[in-house]
Amino acid sequence: MSHDRGRADPPADPAGTGGGTGDGTGQEPAPGAVPAVDTRLLVREEGVKGYLGEFRRKMRSGELGSLPVVLAVIIIWTVFGSLNSTFLSAQNLSDLSQQIVGTGMIAVGIVFVLLLGEIDLSVGSVSGLCAAIFAVLNVLNGMNEWLALLIAIAGGAVVGLIQGFFFAKVGVPAFVVTLAGNLAWNGLMLQVLGTSGTVNIPSESIVSRLYTTIYHSPAAAYGTAAVGVALFLAASLLDARRRRAARVPFRPVAEIVLRTVVIAALAFATAYILNQYQGLPLALLIFLILLVLLDFVLRRTTYGRRIFAVGGNIEGARRAGISVPFVRMSVFSIAGTMAAIGGIFLAGQIQSASQTSGGGNLLMNVIAAAVIGGTSLFGGRGTVWSALLGALVIGSIQSGMNIMGVSNAVQFMITGSVLLAAVVVDSLSRRSQKAAGRA
Repeated sequence: MSHDRGRADPPADPAGTGGGTGDGTGQEPAPGAVPAVDTRLLVREEGVKGYLGEFRRKMRSGELGSLPVVLAVIIIWTVFGSLNSTFLSAQNLSDLSQQIVGTGMIAVGIVFVLLLGEIDLSVGSVSGLCAAIFAVLNVLNGMNEWLALLIAIAGGAVVGLIQGFFFAKVGVPAFVVTLAGNLAWNGLMLQVLGTSGTVNIPSESIVSRLYTTIYHSPAAAYGTAAVGVALFLAASLLDARRRRAARVPFRPVAEIVLRTVVIAALAFATAYILNQYQGLPLALLIFLILLVLLDFVLRRTTYGRRIFAVGGNIEGARRAGISVPFVRMSVFSIAGTMAAIGGIFLAGQIQSASQTSGGGNLLMNVIAAAVIGGTSLFGGRGTVWSALLGALVIGSIQSGMNIMGVSNAVQFMITGSVLLAAVVVDSLSRRSQKAAGRA
């Protein structure tokens, strides 16, 4: 899960031999010219030694990718697992996989905004507002639950679009727009809830079922893992074939197989742990499906590349003919949509919408999840998987400290320290890349 910045790979010989010009034109070099050779082809020709050398080069130049957060998860699990065996039990890990979904959904929207180098301070209030809209429409007014759900999610998209308009068209800084939105949407939520203040959501409601439904059959978890691995392998092979046809560097089959084996090991290990308790939670399945779809949008579509372009160099994006206002408005609309979906899952978790929905430390947690997961605060670098990794780190810290009986005050301090460490790593990484001429 590397941080793809949307840049096109330099072309090279499709056969991976280093012959020809390597410029992707198929033309022979001029007499006396030195053929261009893509360094990645040399790495692959050297085998394990080449990959180790490339890994060391990336570490020295600050291209850390997801390594820091993966190491953080390993350390956190090792520490809490050694202090209390309950932490690594199948039940706790299964509960953790459900608990991170609401926060993770909202963090995905934050990732999109951070890729532009901006921030959205309103997602907490938007999530609470949309949960309140569903509860009032469905529970208090008897509207069809599916229609109420669609209206609530559409409400999040509209809210994001409004904020994006003021930012992209009017020119108000995103920080100010979303800070004002944080207050305004919270006020609107209180108005929607009315004098009752709290609307309880029945356990048989679609919102409650989205969170509480668990597929107990072992085939569900293992089948999902198998489908995921198969899709990853097929996508990797198709991408290699497409790159080869376009005469640009592509991953050899051996490397694709190795990556697939690693993914398969993680996927089936997760399925095994889930099956040791109750099975596959529907909430986790929906979260993973959304991550795959949005990852495809970011890394495999023209729109996704435009987001990276605007976040990496806004003036360059304008000169390339990209509609910067459209990209900005659409990204904030996506953030509002994901905030609505996340708010729905959080409401399903506690089976209510109240005046405290979307409040507390939710905003800080979702921003921290995106940043800790590896999305740069400076824009242009990150993936939607950052939300999953970051939410897993924060959720693991909170789960472990709850098991240990640590107070909320200490939990806040530790989470804040982890967030600061993530930003420091990001800043040092950018400095190293600039020094190496790669940023």
